[in-house]
Amino acid sequence: MWASLLMASIPCIAAAPAAARRTHGRDARAAHIARHAQAAHIARHAHARSRRAHGARRRHAGHAASLYAHDVAKLHYAGALGEAVSEKGSASGTLPGSMRVHMIFASTFTGTFTIYTPNGRIDGHGAAKPHGGGIQESFAGTLTVTGGSGRYRHAHGTAHLYGTFNRDNYALTIKTAGTLRY
Repeated sequence: MWASLLMASIPCIAAAPAAARRTHGRDARAAHIARHAQAAHIARHAHARSRRAHGARRRHAGHAASLYAHDVAKLHYAGALGEAVSEKGSASGTLPGSMRVHMIFASTFTGTFTIYTPNGRIDGHGAAKPHGGGIQESFAGTLTVTGGSGRYRHAHGTAHLYGTFNRDNYALTIKTAGTLRY
């Protein structure tokens, strides 16, 4: 880039009116040196600007990608260990894949999750407050992404979650919306 800027500036220097360029002896030599000094100055500054711009691109390339995700997971009972219930199923939306959740259904629903996408795994945890009662119970809360693998090895972010839990068959539907950085 700096070379093209230098080449673009040289014709401007050389295009000075002929009368202004006609000098003799020492004056000619001084004018010649001044023109080359000006071209070198322009080239140095253009090269410095190019290096700064290249450095900025490198820094930006190191920044995490950001994605606003909106997903729905439909899960079913897969087993239990103590008070922790395991659920598995599929997620659809921005980050489709299979999903596994380990939940504790108490006065606050808490749990951990893993989403398996074609581009890697996403891990995290969440908490939600149940509303109402009976067989079909709704809930709302937040989740936090804490890491993953593959493309999502540096994943982090937060999202709102809401859904329903069927106390009869342990079916769980979770809807999420939030920003994922990876």
